Amino acid sequence: MDRYTGKDIPMRVLCDGATTEVRISHPEGIAVDQQGNIWCGGDRGEIYRIAPDGSSWEIVANTEGFCLGMAFDHHGDLFICDMKHAAVFRLEVATSTLSLFSKGVDGHQFRVPNYPAFDRRGRLFVSDSWKFDEAGPGVLVFNPDGTGEVWHEGPFTFANGLAFSPDGSTLYVAETFRNAISAITVETDGSAGAKRDLATLPGIYPDGLAVGEDGSVFVGSYEPSKVLNVSLDGTVTVVGEDESAHMLAHPTNLAFQGNRLLTSNLGRWHVTEIAVDLAGVPLPPK
Repeated sequence: MDRYTGKDIPMRVLCDGATTEVRISHPEGIAVDQQGNIWCGGDRGEIYRIAPDGSSWEIVANTEGFCLGMAFDHHGDLFICDMKHAAVFRLEVATSTLSLFSKGVDGHQFRVPNYPAFDRRGRLFVSDSWKFDEAGPGVLVFNPDGTGEVWHEGPFTFANGLAFSPDGSTLYVAETFRNAISAITVETDGSAGAKRDLATLPGIYPDGLAVGEDGSVFVGSYEPSKVLNVSLDGTVTVVGEDESAHMLAHPTNLAFQGNRLLTSNLGRWHVTEIAVDLAGVPLPPK
């Protein structure tokens, strides 16, 4: 199955690594570089680079762990959260050199570093999911030299995906086991301000986030297998869904490649493409 248009929502498998060599092993994180290449991570630490059209892929490096979220900095280097090592790694893309970036800050060692995101100042924000059954801190922030602090102590109920508003004034946080998307004000000095709910999502377990040009928030729902759009007034619409969990198979993190919304699928071996405009409206099937 390479195309699915349930409820007239156009989706397709961009690349399928179920039986190929190299295989794509249960990807969770996903990011797109300036050349349009798609990067994702595997459950054995693989860091994959996929051609922009999904026609080929390769393993560039390996953490020997379990890759979670990933994001590019302003220099084009890739930062990867790793669950096994409870650490964030940095991949210098130009040389394919992988190095340990951080295992936490003074007073807070990572338990489950889950997702990285960069602000306009070049600071790296990382969510720590803490525990599946216990709320805790939080969101950490790092300078380029690796020094940092706890930016927001929460508590968060499994802090997961992060995304900044287009103007950088708000950081959105997916709280998976509270079934909610939180919005935290970023003060003019870069510190954390007030925390509020953008949306609560009964029955939805949000994972990854991405923000459209209009400021609306796209949400990858690990369970059930859906991708949602949340407008700034909290209105929730379905962008893509798959009750069979094949085309969308426990989607986790999201990334834009032009007007294509890409999602990794932790439940299978492929990357899915959903054709949307940046306000979350599905485009007509091709």
